[in-house]
Parts: sequence; C-alpha cells; structure tokens
Amino acid sequence: MRNLANGESLSMRGDETFPTASLIKVPVLVTLMDEVNRGRIGLREKTTMVSRDAVGGTGVIRLFSAPAEVTVEDLAWLMTVLSDNTATNLLLDKLDIATVGAKMEALGLPHSKIHSKTFRRPTSIAPDSSAKYGLGVTTPNETTQLFVLLHEGRAVSPALDSLAMRMLAANQDGNMMVRWLPNARVAHKTGSVDRARTDCGIMYSPTAPIALCVMTKENEDTSYRVDSEAHLTIARIAREVFRHYNPAVEMPALPVINR
Repeated sequence: MRNLANGESLSMRGDETFPTASLIKVPVLVTLMDEVNRGRIGLREKTTMVSRDAVGGTGVIRLFSAPAEVTVEDLAWLMTVLSDNTATNLLLDKLDIATVGAKMEALGLPHSKIHSKTFRRPTSIAPDSSAKYGLGVTTPNETTQLFVLLHEGRAVSPALDSLAMRMLAANQDGNMMVRWLPNARVAHKTGSVDRARTDCGIMYSPTAPIALCVMTKENEDTSYRVDSEAHLTIARIAREVFRHYNPAVEMPALPVINR
C-alpha cells in the first residue's frame, strides 16, 4: 500500500513472487502503449479474429462471428475491462511475449513477466516458471510501482498512461477491491485462478490517491463463489485502507456473510 499524497507505505511480503493470473494483463497493456508511443503499432490499426483464435475463460470476443475485424484499441479495452483472454492473445501476437518482459525490466520491474498466451501453455517462453506460476509472475511491490508510474504518467507518456488508466477504471470485476468501498473511482485489475486471487490498482479517495496491491496464493478455498475467502479478504483489506485515510467518509455497512 502506498499513499501517493504523503508517501506513507506498508509492505507485507511485498518482494515475494506470486502468480498473477490476469493481473499480468496490466504489463501487457503498458507494453502495448509503449509500442504505440514508439510508432510501431497504431491504436486504430485493425486485426482480424478467426475461429482458431478463440480461447476459453473470461471475455466476449470469442463469441463474435468469425472472422471479426477489430481495432487494437478495441482489443485493449476488452482485455482490460472484461479481462478478455482471446483479445489478450491477439495483442500478444502483435507485441511478442518477450517484449512485455523487456518493457517491465526497463521500468525497473524485473520480476514481472508474462510467460505465454492465455490457454496456450505451449507458447511459453519460460516453461519452468510457467509450471510454477501459470500465466505470469510478479511481486506486490512491483505491481504497486507499475500503477504508481501509470498514475504519474511515467510508465509510457502522460497521454497514453491516462488512456490506460481510463481502461483500468472501467474494470467490471467488483468482487474484490471495490466491493465494500463508497462511490469512489478505482483504476484496478484483478486476476483469478483456483489457488490465487489478486486485485491491484489505485483508489482515488477524497484525501489521497492510494495504490494498493493484494495478492494471494496457495489458497485452500479454490471456489469461484462471490464470497470465496480470498475475495472477502481482499475486500476487507481495501475497505480498511480506504477507511483509515478517509475517516469522515461514510462507509457502506458490511453485509452478513453466511458461510
């Protein structure tokens, strides 16, 4: 956690590596914006999804009638707002997986790596790490720093970082960080696999922007229920951090959870 107004921070196991699940799509988004900034890719550039591109999991583009023509920017919105796996793979086809890791290293985030395309483990460029972490790996501190760089316009450029943050603020997953917050803007990204749940981003509270990254792994509760243990834990942490810095804000009442 980092309060971006006064610099106050808290880190617990912050330098430990965790599976990212779909949280790793934030580095993909930042790398895409970097390639746009360098003139190598255009946001209005069009690409075509064919039937063989469709993969399972989250997202909607796999349901489109193929072939479907979409822009790079459309794919970025789908990847970020709905965590669309097929859209992510189409972007990785344009970026190259290794480019994402290189961009993170350039930002001083060497542990933040995506290994493969989603649901395409044979495309992994790091098979051993894939076996251990799945789609991607990062640390809480590195992901917090990445969001801080985006917030400050220093990840790529002020304009493109602002676009990325608008996409992240439109995230539709409300099961974790934003669940028990008052009506506040939150730019964030979640990730979910059986034994790991994550939610990281920036809460724009009345007193200060607060960067928060909560990551879990080796979870005993592997269910995808709305009230799974990891979802509730992340929601409680986010609520308490928000409340700590905004004591005058009326917080929503906590519901009774039947376990």
